[in-house]
Amino acid sequence: MASEEQQQQQQPKSATYEAGCHCGYIKFTFTLSPGLDEYQVMRYPDAKDVVWHNNSRERCVNYQFNTKTRDHMSCPKCGASLGIDFREVFKPHRFGFSARTIYGIELDKLIYKEGDGLTRLKPAGDLSGHYWDEEKQEMK
Repeated sequence: MASEEQQQQQQPKSATYEAGCHCGYIKFTFTLSPGLDEYQVMRYPDAKDVVWHNNSRERCVNYQFNTKTRDHMSCPKCGASLGIDFREVFKPHRFGFSARTIYGIELDKLIYKEGDGLTRLKPAGDLSGHYWDEEKQEMK
């Protein structure tokens, strides 16, 4: 049976990051396990590991394109792109934050993982020439 010290050494070390928009209107913290120093970027924290300060999630401007299944969040004051609220897309509920929102982050020190969103998540269809009719709540 492993001792408590051995179990702690086997578990990945977590890290908590403070983040937000450029102007400070949106602020949040999130925890990743393992932290970014041990993991490739493109890590999505569980919603339970995200703390939004001063109702910052409600302050976000949300944009949904094509499938309307995710919120692309940004600050209504400075326009900073914050990331994606995947809502029901992933179980458990997850967020995908832009690494550039993390205060004091050194982008050159991160380990990057390339993703192929084009073939992994295809668009629902070709929407060129179409627009959303807000009044009728339908695509035209």
